[in-house]
Amino acid sequence: MVPFSFASETFQATPDGALYWPSQQALLVADLHLEKASWFARLGQFLPPYDSQATLAALAEVVERTGATRLYCLGDSFHDQFGCDRLPASARELLTSLTSYLDWIWIVGNHDPGFADHCGGRIEEEVEVAGIVLRHEAVRDEVRPEISGHFHPKLRVHVRGRQVSRRCFVTSARKIIMPAFGSLTGGLDAHHPEIMGSVGGKAAALVPVSDRLLRFPLAA
Repeated sequence: MVPFSFASETFQATPDGALYWPSQQALLVADLHLEKASWFARLGQFLPPYDSQATLAALAEVVERTGATRLYCLGDSFHDQFGCDRLPASARELLTSLTSYLDWIWIVGNHDPGFADHCGGRIEEEVEVAGIVLRHEAVRDEVRPEISGHFHPKLRVHVRGRQVSRRCFVTSARKIIMPAFGSLTGGLDAHHPEIMGSVGGKAAALVPVSDRLLRFPLAA
């Protein structure tokens, strides 16, 4: 994990798209999109039905590695409001084991409005922690420091004649937009006008790799 400062707090970013907040012993993730494959299957588009298990296994590993006692899911945790009900038994068992011993907060996103708590944890529209607002989608005129998800930012760069894409954190002085943590999620280019307009100010893409944090300036 690679530390960096935001809003007078220290955070640690992981290559898989999580953010650890040591002073709060909290882990932040966004856009898990659990049961996305089963949602598509209902429409006749069949995908390998292992996305939730893979996402939750990766999340459990980060929880163990960081020692987090609290977890904030910043919206679109399920691909739709009934996703929790479709979880396979093994994925449900893993999720409920996590929510049983963590202080687990689901923040509602645009994909899971009306989400009912059938998997443990508690549900919030948004929360404010140590003066930092945690919500699903950035509010452009928000003056408080803010951490959000929604856009699934990815940085695309050309390396030795080929394009490489990596999930990234998009940051400015007052905002962090987190990448999607889910195993079955696409991504929006970090330079996209929707992201640049939402983050505001002088922005950068942060890409954690091993023990380094690569910083790429972003231009509108």
